[in-house]
Amino acid sequence: MARTAAPGCSGSGLALAIVTGTSSTTEVARGVSLIGAFASLVRFQHTVFALPFALAGALMAEQSWPPLSVLGWILLAMVGARSLAMALNRLIDEEIDAKNPRTAGRDLPSGRLTHTQVAVFCAISLAVLLIAVSQLPPLTWVLWPVPVAGFVIYPYTKRFTWLCHLVLGVVIGLAPLGAWIAVTGHFAVAPVFLFLAVATWMFGFDVIYALMDVEFDRANGIQSVPARFGAARALWVTRVMHTLAVICLIIAGVLAGSGTLYFVGVAICAAVLVVENLLVSPDDMSRIQAAFGTANGVLALVYIAFVILDVGFG
Repeated sequence: MARTAAPGCSGSGLALAIVTGTSSTTEVARGVSLIGAFASLVRFQHTVFALPFALAGALMAEQSWPPLSVLGWILLAMVGARSLAMALNRLIDEEIDAKNPRTAGRDLPSGRLTHTQVAVFCAISLAVLLIAVSQLPPLTWVLWPVPVAGFVIYPYTKRFTWLCHLVLGVVIGLAPLGAWIAVTGHFAVAPVFLFLAVATWMFGFDVIYALMDVEFDRANGIQSVPARFGAARALWVTRVMHTLAVICLIIAGVLAGSGTLYFVGVAICAAVLVVENLLVSPDDMSRIQAAFGTANGVLALVYIAFVILDVGFG
């Protein structure tokens, strides 16, 4: 969960730094260094969480590879959408991020990026998304405001509800549903279960991620399942969500007419989720990063690998 974003420390950001007691001597990124700064801002390494499921939605739509042009526009739309989502999250959550010692060194609170730079990046990302969507079936153009609205709404939810994890899951879960529609041009039941699978999977592992900030969240009025119910109950919520995710993946495969290899992949994903849930306990949270990053990255890659194998050889 990109729970805490980042305030700039130039202009109005400098005043914020004085108020919050933070300071920045980091030079603002310019020229080529902006590439690294923006890559850090949007955490491109976390693309592995959503992109494989978007590709899976595109492949499972007709149990075949879509035309390369369609696939290319889908991937470009995903890049634009995710970049916009992360940058908006960083801007909206800037004050929270500046106060949190864990995130105060990020690009905005450290002063490496300014508000203006990130705002321009948001505009470019939105333009990329709209250009890509305009090349896909008309229904995708009608629906593009839905995920964009989610990108704006999600960061605010942690301020008033512990269901913020669910909102994040719903927003990310739109990726495979949108990719399916981009290939077929219409809704279907199967991608709805892909959407639900991603939403519940994301809900579950975002709860694990939120364990890192329980004390900070409680002290600053930030809502989360761990802050509201405690670590032990939160981890049970994760287990329930991950069980639902596996069930939804199975149903999606059945409805899409997937073959044996697909279900072998789902079984491996289920095993990965078991390991992920065993890595963290209320008494030992030293492996949260392994559970959040490594396990979920492996799961996403395993899933898309077996979808590809099933479509190609199933």
